[in-house]
Amino acid sequence: MIKVRKLTEKKLVIASHNQGKIRELRDLLGPYGYELVTAGELDLEEPEETGLTFEENAALKALASARSAGMPALSDDSGLAVDALDGAPGIYSARWAGPDKDFPMAMGLVHEALQKKAIDDGRGRFVSVICLAWPDGHVEYFRGEVEGAIVWPPRGDQGFGYDPIFQPDGYETTFGEMSAEEKHGWKRGQDVALSHRARAFKLFTEQCLEGRSA
Repeated sequence: MIKVRKLTEKKLVIASHNQGKIRELRDLLGPYGYELVTAGELDLEEPEETGLTFEENAALKALASARSAGMPALSDDSGLAVDALDGAPGIYSARWAGPDKDFPMAMGLVHEALQKKAIDDGRGRFVSVICLAWPDGHVEYFRGEVEGAIVWPPRGDQGFGYDPIFQPDGYETTFGEMSAEEKHGWKRGQDVALSHRARAFKLFTEQCLEGRSA
């Protein structure tokens, strides 16, 4: 078994310009006592996401920030994969929202695509890949997924992105109707994080932050 490199540095770059992701990663990292700075705060450019997988795009972002800032960087590449749409929008989830990040429009596109297939409520999953990168080029990956139903109309304004049309299995509410604590917390009676990002983050903490207390 390949040993995962531990994160011993105290300062970490959040390799993102997406305010929703930054907020969630700050919430998740907060209890661990890191000094956090974002790619935007360091005026780092966003690399073009040319990868064909969540892992490849996460690495592009984390490595760009780590090398430019000279310190470890944590990125997230995530998206909604709808079964009936052959996994779309998937790694192109942000691009479906266009340059203005119009996610109400993107959710409408998902709904329209399902309607064309005569599907009212589809099935799918949220996927998150967290990548931790160092300036020397070393990377570690942590993947989390959560299954659920694609619902219409959108419900809730607590999350971001496609949250209002995703209802995780075992719940009557969408991610858009959940507080941050509900979305990322633990399902009662089960030792498992709820959201895709929290599941990926849990693996990251177990493997890279061993010995640090939350």
